[in-house]
Amino acid sequence: MDHIRELRNRIVKIILGIVVGTIVGFIFFDPIWDFMTGPFCRLPSNLRLGNSTSTDCNLNLVVGSVTGGIFINLKVAFMFGLVVAAPIWLYQVWAFVTPGLYRNEKKYSYTFLGLAVPLFLAGSALAYLTMDKGLSLLLGFVPENAVPLIDVNDYLSFLMLMLVIFGVSFLLPLLMAFLNIIGVLRFAAVAKHQRMVIFLMFVFAAIATPSQDPFTMLALAMPMIALFYLALAFMYFRDRRQDALDAQRARALEEELDGPSVPADD
Repeated sequence: MDHIRELRNRIVKIILGIVVGTIVGFIFFDPIWDFMTGPFCRLPSNLRLGNSTSTDCNLNLVVGSVTGGIFINLKVAFMFGLVVAAPIWLYQVWAFVTPGLYRNEKKYSYTFLGLAVPLFLAGSALAYLTMDKGLSLLLGFVPENAVPLIDVNDYLSFLMLMLVIFGVSFLLPLLMAFLNIIGVLRFAAVAKHQRMVIFLMFVFAAIATPSQDPFTMLALAMPMIALFYLALAFMYFRDRRQDALDAQRARALEEELDGPSVPADD
């Protein structure tokens, strides 16, 4: 019963954090909207509505209903609140899980949580900076006598999906290192199948990227591979040190069990 009560309290704190962040996002909608439409603003003018050369690129996104404006405001505010409240809901989820871990696992888990946030943000930043390349490639297939009408909700969903996929992908090598720390995953097992892992990363990048273009796929796959090898190096040195400590403990235990040598009687 206490476990259920704790879960309920933590869910309430998560919801309150997101609600407060959403309210702040609703108040500061204009600068947040300018930031979110940044990748669309960087598109070449010939890919915008009517080949517009205006710098006010917000006019090139289409709202498809009378009530669409208010829902766009709410959607943008909610996306902002979800991101801003990330430290709150990450901590609440982690605090609910960590009581089941051992003391040494808890120590590493806080380090894991501390690295997870900047890695997720780094992945999301990469998605934000490269998103216009994927959009340019996709919109470049539109015939010259056709006009690309991009709905605002479709654009926001596309943006959110890109940010989340890139951010989560940057956490996979960190998860490898954490599994190694708690003894679930060994370096030898991963190194034996590293070629297959790299191949699967390219497959994952090709499937996961919403734009499905080669540039975005490589932009996701290459950093993932670099982080994978960093995690692999960490696992190698940690397993090597752990094996040496285990061998040392085994020798000490063997000597203790054998006991001191007794000189034979003459």
